[in-house]
Amino acid sequence: MVQHKLGETLPLLHKYNVEKGLHFTKTNNFGARHVQALLMFFGVCFSYFLRVNISAAIVPMTQFNAGYASYEYWDSRIKSLILSSFFWGYVLAQVPASMLARRFGGKIILGGATAVSAVITVFHPLAVVKGDWQLLCFLRVLVGLMQGVVYPCLHTLLARWVPHSERGFLCTFVYSGAQLGTAILLVISGSIFNSNMRWPGIFYISGSIALLWSLIFLLFGCDSPRNSNNISKAERNYIEASTGATEQSEDVDVPWRSIFTSVPFFALIAAHCGFTWGFYTLLTEVPTYLNSALNLDMKSNALLSALPYFVMWILCLILSPIADLLIRRHITSVTVSRKLFNSIGQWIPMMCLIALSYINQTAITLSVVLLTVAIGFNAASFCGYLVNHMDLSPNFAGPLMGITNGISNLLSIFAPLVAGVVIHNEEDPEEWRKVFLITATVYFLCNLLFVVFGKASVQPWNYKLRNVASTSTNNGSTLTSISTIAYENNLTSSTPG
Repeated sequence: MVQHKLGETLPLLHKYNVEKGLHFTKTNNFGARHVQALLMFFGVCFSYFLRVNISAAIVPMTQFNAGYASYEYWDSRIKSLILSSFFWGYVLAQVPASMLARRFGGKIILGGATAVSAVITVFHPLAVVKGDWQLLCFLRVLVGLMQGVVYPCLHTLLARWVPHSERGFLCTFVYSGAQLGTAILLVISGSIFNSNMRWPGIFYISGSIALLWSLIFLLFGCDSPRNSNNISKAERNYIEASTGATEQSEDVDVPWRSIFTSVPFFALIAAHCGFTWGFYTLLTEVPTYLNSALNLDMKSNALLSALPYFVMWILCLILSPIADLLIRRHITSVTVSRKLFNSIGQWIPMMCLIALSYINQTAITLSVVLLTVAIGFNAASFCGYLVNHMDLSPNFAGPLMGITNGISNLLSIFAPLVAGVVIHNEEDPEEWRKVFLITATVYFLCNLLFVVFGKASVQPWNYKLRNVASTSTNNGSTLTSISTIAYENNLTSSTPG
């Protein structure tokens, strides 16, 4: 039985190469992996255009617009159903998407699904031309079904493209596209609503941009360094040696029983659920809160709704290098780092929401500051739960993300629905207090479970590896290659906390 510590992990392919003298050199220059990361960053950014547009549009859609269609008779229950319907399809897609990405590659699944959801988005205004909110809900379900592939596909792609030593920053950079996309769309929404396009314009613009990105990604994206024609040999060797990715790993059976009996994995589910409940409650309800409870006009609403997400994006880029630095300098272990930053990302927002619940609604500036801090510091969670899938199992990061994202987004369905049940009068601060306190409670309990039971060590079930050795003779010399595909009895992992 071979024992490996996390510091030596490797990827058995890397270990083998080193033992045989097949050394690789780290490439610090801008390379193909950075191009792929940029493509994925903008993919996340524009994908969030497609999911956030309805949160911004629901305000002008339900207010009187002279000379244009409006649906002021839609009550809070109908609006909550419309806002939550995206997640009905989104949840269903998670695990199937992760398996499709492993089978066919993340590129074609991600690019194709984004193109389809973009086209559907363009048809949103036509769906409600007669006030048919049920048809709009149906289209949002379809968009959610297509967008459900994003995170599982990204995790599958990142596991192949991002070297272990660069995982913290590059992965956080890619996923920070969500915050930038949210912020950009909310900022421009006010101008769109006041233009001749009115509220339908946000669907036309977001759909068109996402469609353009999908075409570019299908042309220039790659599933792995091995499939890229625009990568140097040195960079390909560096990435493959430091990730241990092999083509054969796609054929490995996912150890479902081991995954669903893993306590650290259930702690990860809890952390993901806490983040998702809080993030999407605020994402879907803040524009309405600013408009109804704080009485801000549409343009001010758009700018102030966007501000927290700009702050969150900036903090993503600041906090992720700090987290990596603390680990590299051995100031914190990987496990402590994940728990520390996840606590910052969920318990600081928790305290802000509790404070927001009890301040006077006339204190507009303080309310906006608390909302900005609450949403902005969610960024720290990206250095916590979001990369923990790869900590627990680099080989099965995609399926793990599919499971946790699917379960957590079941809560995303209920978050706006709970708000709709609680809030009968959108101008009543007492009813908003209940929504904020419910969200704060979810933050506290979910992160507590992660702090107590979470780990950042590679789990034994990641290593269901079988060694497949082959030899070939070339000019009289024997070349030996090994591929690392899993099976449980060959390797155990022992990692320091």
